[in-house]
Amino acid sequence: MRRETLAEVAADWELGPLLEMAPGERAAGGAANPATRADAVEAIIGAVYEDGGYAPARELVERFWAPRLAGLDDAPRDAKTTLQEWSQARGLGLPSYREVAREGPSHDPRFVVEVTLAPHPPVRAAGRSKRAAEQAAAAEMLVRVAEGVS
Repeated sequence: MRRETLAEVAADWELGPLLEMAPGERAAGGAANPATRADAVEAIIGAVYEDGGYAPARELVERFWAPRLAGLDDAPRDAKTTLQEWSQARGLGLPSYREVAREGPSHDPRFVVEVTLAPHPPVRAAGRSKRAAEQAAAAEMLVRVAEGVS
């Protein structure tokens, strides 16, 4: 489990004031330390497991992690990730992105990026940032390869 998520659960459980620690450590903010709070949650899960076995520990984890996991499978994946996974699954290697132009004033630039993925012809797209232009280029490449345009 990720430390950040464990620390969030500790905050939900309001564990900070309940943690036993030296006065100096508490005064230094030890009860708010994400690593300390994460360790406390892991200890509680371990204690539930030791005391009651797998089923109660699983129930505890499911109860407090289910809301955090809801919708993860439905989370949209960005076009660059999708294109990379698509290309690697077909043995095509990794797409390559290159800035080909930067237009407009420095306070409001427009980036033009080209994505290359052999054997397909390069695709260009624009965006207000390099990242946005790369995403747009990847999305356009996905459309082209789905349509069989070469």
